[in-house]
Amino acid sequence: MIGVVSYGAGNIGNVLRALAYLGRDAAPLPDPGDLCGSCSLLVLPGVGAFPPAASYLKSSGWSEALREWAKSGRPLLGICLGMQLLCEASLEDGRHEGLGLISGTVEGLKGAPKLPHIGWNTVTWGQLPEGLQRLSLGRFYYFVHSYALPVGPDTIGTTETGSARFSAAVAKDNVVGFQFHPERSGRTGLSLLGGTIDALEAL
Repeated sequence: MIGVVSYGAGNIGNVLRALAYLGRDAAPLPDPGDLCGSCSLLVLPGVGAFPPAASYLKSSGWSEALREWAKSGRPLLGICLGMQLLCEASLEDGRHEGLGLISGTVEGLKGAPKLPHIGWNTVTWGQLPEGLQRLSLGRFYYFVHSYALPVGPDTIGTTETGSARFSAAVAKDNVVGFQFHPERSGRTGLSLLGGTIDALEAL
């Protein structure tokens, strides 16, 4: 079963519907105590602001649970705000600690012609880690955000808007993150979502 972390931050319904469409057994997990041995993978979704989301994850016990989950080698996928929360920190309204599973600090999109960055954009893919090399990669995905992770050591895909270039996708060992919304990116996004889950579960 795929566990979808439910912490009041947006797109959980869309993610659950996408997983159902892909024929995957998935359930929302409102509390870290809901984690069970039958969970094969966790999805950390999210739309909204980093500070309240990070604060809730910490106060609810999810931060510790997610770190332990990832450090034990089990797969974790972050989407949009969920990807940002995987990072070391964010500079949104001050400096706020993230989960520290992906290198780098989330920043505002400097040089973007318009904020938030909403709509379809091109992803340029780089070298994929060994476990993800068989993924079917598309070019166009759907974005909604005003903050992003600069290109860094864990970046596997980049996107540009105006003069702003940022990480569209990241990966480190058993942890993967997408700044875009695969669940809202049509067949291309659903194919990537399903393929990523299959690849992570096979690690």
